[in-house]
Amino acid sequence: MLTNTGLVDYIGEAAGRSNGILEINSAGNAVMRVETTPTVSGNRKSIRITTQTQFNGGLVILDAVHMPYGCGTWPAFWTNGPDWPRGGEIDILEGVHDYERNQATLHTSAGCEIAARSSDALSISGTVISGTNCDVDATANQGCGIRADSAITYGAGFNRNGGGVYAMKWDTTGIAVYFFPRDRIPSDITNNTPLPDTWGAAQARWPAASCDPFRFFNNHHVIFDTTLCGDWAGGVWNAAGIPGQEESCARRTGVSTCEEYVRTRGSAFQQAYWEVRYVQIYQERS
Repeated sequence: MLTNTGLVDYIGEAAGRSNGILEINSAGNAVMRVETTPTVSGNRKSIRITTQTQFNGGLVILDAVHMPYGCGTWPAFWTNGPDWPRGGEIDILEGVHDYERNQATLHTSAGCEIAARSSDALSISGTVISGTNCDVDATANQGCGIRADSAITYGAGFNRNGGGVYAMKWDTTGIAVYFFPRDRIPSDITNNTPLPDTWGAAQARWPAASCDPFRFFNNHHVIFDTTLCGDWAGGVWNAAGIPGQEESCARRTGVSTCEEYVRTRGSAFQQAYWEVRYVQIYQERS
């Protein structure tokens, strides 16, 4: 994820506002778009925003009403530490193209694994899909991913349902990712008094017993970005059979490569935007 070879140029706040790529809309929500100029010769303009604050452990909560989707897109809401991969990476909300189900993933140095492949054993609603080893060197940077079981956790389905809340809990028990659709957000979250122990099964979980959360993860920043093509989206341009992607983007668009599509189909990226109500980072009192 850190070096994804995407076809984007990330621009700053002033340029983003002047280009209409970054704004606060009438609802008071932050909107982060991708450039929709019909044809570009190089990369498309996009936004990558990183918190100035870094943290170790705690709770990160995202409330979004819309996220990017569509062939060629690779959006992510994630956290990252220094000296990657030694500081660790936690992908909270991520996918490509027209996928329907979120994939939460850890990327680490050697020694971190998922405790089991069984969803029941992990007490999660998702499914382990890419092996249990989180080491980027051993997995060609795939890490250890867990895919959601619901078609409203990512992309068009997420947006049609009014979005929802993602929460990432990082404490001595491990790391866990939760999702709540718009109509099922717990009152403790809306009241700004989150109580994760009352939330039930997580979408994804990596127990501390097989991956020490304070050895493999430290000094994280929260990041939003939308890249185009790159290692993942470009690499599965011709792939089919993924939930929401029963037909490959190559077949669906009639364009043989992701790169050609991104450079020549600007109007296709009208829906490639984030609309975010808030991000909150909670820390336990000492």
